[in-house]
Amino acid sequence: MWLELPHLWIGLLNAIGIPATHLGISWAFTKMPLTCFNPDRFPFQKLPGESRKTYDLIFRLRAWKQLLPDAGPWFGGFAKKNLHSSDTEFLERFRAETCRSEAAHWAQVLVIAAFTLWTPWPWALIIIAYAFASNLPCILLQRQNRLRLTAIIHRPEATK
Repeated sequence: MWLELPHLWIGLLNAIGIPATHLGISWAFTKMPLTCFNPDRFPFQKLPGESRKTYDLIFRLRAWKQLLPDAGPWFGGFAKKNLHSSDTEFLERFRAETCRSEAAHWAQVLVIAAFTLWTPWPWALIIIAYAFASNLPCILLQRQNRLRLTAIIHRPEATK
């Protein structure tokens, strides 16, 4: 804990600030131009050894992915819950939107982890665990979706 604050203030900052961080970052990222999110560049590109099977076998994504909310439409953003078209232009847009979503969730991890500046130990560990637990499932899902969309786009029979 770097900042000494009364316990009431710590509680209020965390109780109001963490949900506001989730919503504020999500809103801000929906306003960013899509050109900022290139699926073929770092950090969004496919990692060595990364595959859709990895996400299914290790993380069992198929078993729980339907439980995650699609917050994109909450702020007028892109809905990523279902594949609405097989048109290549739509698929490319969807693929870039997975990058936007992944970046927003990484930003949430970083900002929420900064709440440890005023949260005393061991409570700060709970904040860090929460930052990862609330965002990592979404990050994993976006990465798997991007791999899936890339495979669809590069299929020989894909609509051009």
